[in-house]
Amino acid sequence: MSKSVSAKINLRPLGDKVLVRPLSDEELGTKSASGIIIPETVDREKADRGEVVAVGPGRWNEDGDKRIPLSVVIGDKVIFQWGDKFEYMSQTYYLVSESNLSAVID
Repeated sequence: MSKSVSAKINLRPLGDKVLVRPLSDEELGTKSASGIIIPETVDREKADRGEVVAVGPGRWNEDGDKRIPLSVVIGDKVIFQWGDKFEYMSQTYYLVSESNLSAVID
């Protein structure tokens, strides 16, 4: 049985769950040329982008005898549809099923 992988955080997602940290305005590039931060309400499309900080071991196949590993790794920047939002050690995270990840940003 494989172990889940996490970096610098004491949370371990289970199954096909992925722990995502939302990207900051600076990481998203939502500052204007003059340095003014553009409010999130102006561009809602970027609110669902984040960085993978931990991944679960994967889901079981239909027979229940083999794990199917996740397609994302720690450090991937992703677009996600929704997840369970929570705070841990003063940082906001989303716990998202891999099926709710739309894309990896290269």
